[in-house]
Amino acid sequence: MPASPSSPKLTPVLAVVETAKAVFRSKLQSVAEIGGMTREMYLRYLSFQYHLTKGVQRHFLKVAGHPRLARKNLLREFLFKFGLEEEPHYKVAEVDLQRMGEAPRPCPLDVSLWWSYFDQIVEQRPFVRLGATCVLENLGGGAAALGHHLLDSAPFLNKSNTRFITIHFHEILPHGDQILNALESAALDAEDIQELVEGANIGSIMYLRLAMWAMGQDELTSTLFNSSSSLKRMDEADDYTNLEELVAY
Repeated sequence: MPASPSSPKLTPVLAVVETAKAVFRSKLQSVAEIGGMTREMYLRYLSFQYHLTKGVQRHFLKVAGHPRLARKNLLREFLFKFGLEEEPHYKVAEVDLQRMGEAPRPCPLDVSLWWSYFDQIVEQRPFVRLGATCVLENLGGGAAALGHHLLDSAPFLNKSNTRFITIHFHEILPHGDQILNALESAALDAEDIQELVEGANIGSIMYLRLAMWAMGQDELTSTLFNSSSSLKRMDEADDYTNLEELVAY
């Protein structure tokens, strides 16, 4: 099913989203065909998500405060709330790892590249970052059935250590539809749409390379990545009063 909404305004963005979803599903299908997800794959997945989502609220709050969102108050309000909802998610990934007796692996190369790229571009071209969000927030929902099958087939997984991935199927928090609907409702101009498409393409490439690294399908990063060159991610907050609501069963 195509991502919603279906308005012509977001058609070029949705086309990128659908392409990324198709590639992601094919990669997951290849994992299923070789016997399913391994423990190492899952540890890599949670580790890159930990580093990718740690501090992510900073981007959304910066975009919300950008002058180009003047008179787009509903979009600003959405992004502020969205950033607060996303802020503790890295801790959810960390808790899932802890419940497996593990800690996050070093930050993968493409996560470092992601942060280096979007940290600088969000200051001048905020909709590029939102284009990447359109893709990331819709990939999980697009592969939910296959994803559930892979989880159910993995003997090392249970409800206590799959909270992060369950949240990001977006059956609990439908962020994929929400970001598209928020953009659909905003008064976007041609420059905004162009940046959204650019960000969707760049976000797709970076994220899918990370997914392939986690699945052991990216020969270069799997062979050549040296954890000693990993960048240390941002300082973390110690207290999230709503974290237990996200991880409790």
